[in-house]
Amino acid sequence: MKKLAIAGLVSAAIVGVASFSIAGQKINDKDLLNQAKNYFQPLPKQIPAPSDNPTTKEKIELGKKLYYDPRLSLSGVISCNTCHNLATYGVDGVETSLGHKFQTGGKNAPTVLNAGFHIAQFWDGRAKDLEEQAKGPILNPVEMSMPNPEIVIARLKSIDAYVAEFKKAFPQDKDPVTYDNVAKAIAAFERTLVTPSRFDEFLKGNTKALTEKEKEGLKLFIEKGCVSCHNGVAVGGGMFQKFGIVKPYPYQDPNDLGRYNVTKNEADKYVYKVPSLRNVTRTYPYFHDGKVWDIREAVKIMGETQLGINLTEEEVDKIVAFLDSLTGKIPEDALKLPVLPPSSPKTPKPQI
Repeated sequence: MKKLAIAGLVSAAIVGVASFSIAGQKINDKDLLNQAKNYFQPLPKQIPAPSDNPTTKEKIELGKKLYYDPRLSLSGVISCNTCHNLATYGVDGVETSLGHKFQTGGKNAPTVLNAGFHIAQFWDGRAKDLEEQAKGPILNPVEMSMPNPEIVIARLKSIDAYVAEFKKAFPQDKDPVTYDNVAKAIAAFERTLVTPSRFDEFLKGNTKALTEKEKEGLKLFIEKGCVSCHNGVAVGGGMFQKFGIVKPYPYQDPNDLGRYNVTKNEADKYVYKVPSLRNVTRTYPYFHDGKVWDIREAVKIMGETQLGINLTEEEVDKIVAFLDSLTGKIPEDALKLPVLPPSSPKTPKPQI
């Protein structure tokens, strides 16, 4: 946490210099682009994969089917896509998701789009990567509620088409239908969920890709210090930060201790992973608890709690305009529902 705090101070210092150099004057497109390049990078075509799970066509195709298959849940009605609906930009649009037997979790479901660029997964960062994250909800009793990995594998092995697809995706494995490989396949699919936007075109040099209002919003986003946490290729997701640095978050549940639950470090109380702002105007409601539905309110809260500033209505308008330029294009193939292989008489029945 100390390293992150130091990094935040360094970033804030850089932001202060940038603010001093451009405040009070209208910068031209080239100057703004150069400023932006200090903090952001355009999205690559695909999220880099770890060495132990190289991305292949076969894994992506298998992972897509598993992502959409509700048979990975005990009830047979909840899939990964239920809470991370790709048709609604990777979220379910509710405060906290409905899980097994209509239970609700304690956190808002973050978008799966571009998630592989993040420093870790989940709001508290308890999963180091997409593979580890994919294993969690399936076995979580509040979410998909499978009792153990063995039952998951028993279902999949009872479906001949899945057995054949696992063999194609993991040809080196003698017994390819494993829980680890379920997670690897889902993660491989999720690494294709990259959403390039007009902001990426701007970063690549096309200064006409953004409107004047969006450029003014970007300028404010840099000047006000938002970039101290929301930077990099994902415009966030690269660090952990306390929510309520200057002023307490107004809706904070005092029993929700954030990353402290993982590290048991006192300094990590009310610390969460900084979310990516890509597609943020489409991924409401906001924050770890999903308490805020209006993007304008979210921007105001961030100014007050994290930066100690009261943004004017005009400033909020411009920043929101910039944030909307981060809305990207979801890969067309990901949005096409796969035809799932049929169950067999041996397939364990759903338990509702």
